[in-house]
Amino acid sequence: MIVIGEGAQLGLDECRHQFRSSRWNCTALGERTVFGTDLKIGSKETAFAYSIIAAGVAHAITEACSQGNLSDCGCDRARHGYYDQERGWKWGGCSADVEHGIAFSRRFLDAREVRRHSRRLMNLHNNEVGRKILKESMRMECKCHGVSGSCTIKTCWVTLPAFREVGFALKDKYGRAVQVEPVRAGRGHQPTFLKVRRTSHLKPPSTDLVYTEHSPNYCEENPATGSAGTGGRRCERGGAGKPGSCEVLCCGRGYSTYQYTRTWQCNCKFHWCCQVTCSQCSERTHAYTCN
Repeated sequence: MIVIGEGAQLGLDECRHQFRSSRWNCTALGERTVFGTDLKIGSKETAFAYSIIAAGVAHAITEACSQGNLSDCGCDRARHGYYDQERGWKWGGCSADVEHGIAFSRRFLDAREVRRHSRRLMNLHNNEVGRKILKESMRMECKCHGVSGSCTIKTCWVTLPAFREVGFALKDKYGRAVQVEPVRAGRGHQPTFLKVRRTSHLKPPSTDLVYTEHSPNYCEENPATGSAGTGGRRCERGGAGKPGSCEVLCCGRGYSTYQYTRTWQCNCKFHWCCQVTCSQCSERTHAYTCN
């Protein structure tokens, strides 16, 4: 459970990084538990949140297995010892067992989806997208062996990507998310699958994030939609509509200016032997927060 929590926190931190300059900055996540509160609407932001946390849990479990921190898993045995004569390399080292991490993430997170409506189908789809992006981001590393550094043979293994890569890939998916709607097998039946909106039973691609409702503007606090609003958010003056600018974040309400003194150690010098002395530098600077 500790590793699961670390994985969910990994996803939450990445969510906040990717949306740090947006009106929605994952505020509703992580308020009560590391898995956050239940996001109210089936928006693109909800789609991203579910996918990044599912990927985070799979990443953390896989990493813990590779490091020998979990008793029921380890390196990927299927990739050990095989020799490819044509390419001149063989599997060696400790390949990350991402399949185990994905399976564990699937069992743990997907089991929470017990409700019987379209949000369950949406959440399960987006969970799977996050895990697929993690798997597609795996990379191979190799080490050369041979006389005098020659690469007579290479030993290769599969490693996890930096999670930031997964975050960027899912943020790109967020920008191209597909709106869907549920399809019911018959009158009174529960929804059985999702289809792309305004099409005839066309299912969305398995690697695209999906959403069922349009996003609110997130300018004002609204418990009904899970919007925390942007009041009190730090912003950058100017920027002409760029992400993070006061023009975008403050939604026309204006902003307040604060002055403060920033101090830091500077002009540090090493004296033999063995002391470091520094001066203290300071400057007056400004900060801007949305009204």
